[in-house]
Amino acid sequence: MSLLDLKGVEVQFSGFRALRGLDLSVSAGELRCLIGPNGAGKTTALDVICGRARASGGDILFDGRSIRRFEEHRIARLGIGRKFQVPSVFRELTVRENLHVARSRRTGVFANLGVRAAGGGADDLEKLAEFVGLKESFRREAGTLSHGQTQWLEIAMLVAQDAQLILLDEPTAGMTTGETRKTAELCKRLKGRHTLIVVEHDMGFIKEIGDVISVMHQGRLLAEGTVAEIENDPEVRDAYLGSGGISGA
Repeated sequence: MSLLDLKGVEVQFSGFRALRGLDLSVSAGELRCLIGPNGAGKTTALDVICGRARASGGDILFDGRSIRRFEEHRIARLGIGRKFQVPSVFRELTVRENLHVARSRRTGVFANLGVRAAGGGADDLEKLAEFVGLKESFRREAGTLSHGQTQWLEIAMLVAQDAQLILLDEPTAGMTTGETRKTAELCKRLKGRHTLIVVEHDMGFIKEIGDVISVMHQGRLLAEGTVAEIENDPEVRDAYLGSGGISGA
């Protein structure tokens, strides 16, 4: 059963059609990768899902409910969390304090992680920090973290908010090889508990995490399928991947 459905979504900016009848369906617990050339509309797709951009046509359904006309804060309260390319954490606060600020009243996430839901205390937050690889940095100020650690903290903050759908925009940008590998593992551990849509240009990362890949081109869905299906699609090769496939993109 799909958790998110975009049906013929249109987005225009000063007459430019950024999305041209985009159709996209994502199932609950799925990790969906969204790829395509620059200007394909990938970030705009995330913007319209979280309410940052307004659809001029079509519809957006979350858990069967139309959210097309909802404001950004209302969409967030429904359980849709967005991580942007540039992390937005409180640099002067510790990891623990950032998670405490982010934590919502809904505590189902802690039960899913195998920690105590009652009270939502420091032990719960430490478990969450451990889950994303920040246990040793639990009491460090966020401003002292590496780039990769800061990205993981922001993902943990979305988990602390109990986001049912997590939107990740280029999560590995600027990361080292080791940080990218750890981020792939984190994404794979999050799926099932959460639904993820990942926009990314690192095709090695996509190949590592992607079960289903959606390819966008000129504001539309061009193709969808497994890594092998996408690599062998002649339209995708012409528009984006070239002869090298995903590994060579």
